[in-house]
Amino acid sequence: MTEREFHPMPPLDEAEPVDIEDIGSNPNPHGTLAEIAERRLSRRGVLMGAVASAALAAVGPTLAEVAGPSSLGFPELAHRLSQGDAVAEGYETQVVIRWGDPVLADAPPFDPHALTAAAQAQQFGYNNDYLDFFPLPRGSGASDHGLLVVNHEYTNTNLIFAGLGAGRSAAQKASAEQAAVEQAAHGLSVVELRRQGGRWMPVRDGRLNRRITATTPMRVSGPAAGHDRLKTKADPTGTQVLGTVNNCSGGNTPWGTVLTAEENFNVYFGGAAAVAGAQRDHYRRYGILPDSTYAWLRYDSRFDLDQEPNEPNRFGWVVEFDPYDPASVPVKRTALGHFKHEACNHAISADGRVVIYMGDDERFEYIYKFVTARPFVPDDPAANRDLLDEGTLYVARFQDDGTLAWLPLVQGEGPLTAANGFATQADVLIETRRAADLLGATPMDRPEDVEPNPRTGRVYAMLTNNGSRTTERLNAANPRTANDHGHVVEIIPPGAGTGRVDHAATTARWEMFLMAGKPGVDPGTRYHRATSDQGWLSCPDNCAFDKHGRMWIATDGAPAAAGVADGLYAADTAGYGRALPRLFYQAPTGAEVCGPRFTPDGETIFLAIQHPGEDPGSSFDRPSTRWPDFQDGMPPRPAVIAITRKGGGEIGS
Repeated sequence: MTEREFHPMPPLDEAEPVDIEDIGSNPNPHGTLAEIAERRLSRRGVLMGAVASAALAAVGPTLAEVAGPSSLGFPELAHRLSQGDAVAEGYETQVVIRWGDPVLADAPPFDPHALTAAAQAQQFGYNNDYLDFFPLPRGSGASDHGLLVVNHEYTNTNLIFAGLGAGRSAAQKASAEQAAVEQAAHGLSVVELRRQGGRWMPVRDGRLNRRITATTPMRVSGPAAGHDRLKTKADPTGTQVLGTVNNCSGGNTPWGTVLTAEENFNVYFGGAAAVAGAQRDHYRRYGILPDSTYAWLRYDSRFDLDQEPNEPNRFGWVVEFDPYDPASVPVKRTALGHFKHEACNHAISADGRVVIYMGDDERFEYIYKFVTARPFVPDDPAANRDLLDEGTLYVARFQDDGTLAWLPLVQGEGPLTAANGFATQADVLIETRRAADLLGATPMDRPEDVEPNPRTGRVYAMLTNNGSRTTERLNAANPRTANDHGHVVEIIPPGAGTGRVDHAATTARWEMFLMAGKPGVDPGTRYHRATSDQGWLSCPDNCAFDKHGRMWIATDGAPAAAGVADGLYAADTAGYGRALPRLFYQAPTGAEVCGPRFTPDGETIFLAIQHPGEDPGSSFDRPSTRWPDFQDGMPPRPAVIAITRKGGGEIGS
């Protein structure tokens, strides 16, 4: 199997029913999993793309009205590996803010040779991932003035500190001050930005500027708040936590708050209790080991399982805060589940309830959604303040016949009973992964970003890769063994394309949007047949949608998997250019591309360029790149960039 078959069809009427009985309505009566996946890509995938094209006609100009198979007008880049980055001809990049740049007004100048925790707590943090743009004033829709909100996922000790190295060996050598610097480099930054003369400039003394770190006080809310397994010596109430860590991707809410996702929280903890304590099975399910990757537990007892066995249960949640209020206390919303959250993106269902889509980023983990109990109330902040504390968490089961069941994780239903260790809803949420196991959810190939297309209501899951999948563990939604390159699954809720999408429904349909890798080289790849030698991609991670409903896919892991730099690709999601990716941007060596986000006018796209120089053998003293400064003695610096079109105009036009 190489390229996806593409059969042009006239658009269908959006109300026309689609007969899928010949595709297969029972598990495996129509062939192997690979054959099922191929049919879901070719015949029905194109059919549904045509349906989506017709649906778009109801809300604006269709993509099919643009000449050619793709509506994207930029010339493609050539695949490459380089110390620098590159963008399509006709566009330009600008570094907006880098690790160590000032965030707070009193921040000292950045000196990578004399790092201190006090300085870092006022400066832009490390390894920027999710980012978002919140217009100023609030609710204005402005595109030239706003707040940039950025996650800082983790730190590379070998690139931050001279001579320290990386991993567990570095954790044994790091000093107390170095550990404190790392804690200050985690969390988030909120930075006021203005666009002046076509350039984006941080406002140094912006009154809304803020740093959130691994020691910022936070509140715990929802069903698990106050549970015995969240209580510690420092917090006997189980409702107050210090800090947030490993903030990967994220999202926002209709009422204008940030949702930041705690992902690989397990790597910060260690101790003999990991294999000998009362919660050892729980620790194992979340990947907590006796030896920590970080030195923190040597200087901060809350990361030592032998002293604070419940502390890991206080991380791995979705955290909400108001970026427009620098005094707001972030809140860990336990109703959204406890796992390695990659992202949390919202949609509003037809009945007004808010739905949050999420992925658990690990091999063989699951896709989730949370549905609020009450509808969103526009222009009433008080009514929405704790909306995410009440509702139902669901996990996805993908059927071979192209249907999807959302299974409720509700205490007392099915196997989620006291007999199985779930005495309360808090128990279900603290052990979300085990609860999902018992329900029979579909193990996926590293679910990362799961994001609704606001134009069509369809939902796209980025499945980055899974080299460990064997023939015995195949399923229709993950049909490839040793899946080093990943794929993108399209979830179709009832009413998608009609303007009344039922995101809260407990059933949906699904399609395979694309299967990544190099056509003709990597088995199982599937794209539009017009995909060029530069358009194929590997390891889809994050995505964003422009105002036309086109998807922009950021990758993570392509250098190791495919020998090309990570980058940003764009593709139509409907019409004759459906699933035809084009390469728009490529990162410097060692870096991944994260958090694509457009300004409301579509004329700027921000990207987070994470861990430049994260290559084998690269170090503070001898990095594989010194991007973005390229100055002797200056290490590589994770940074947020802005891409604009020369002369102005929409990105991608």
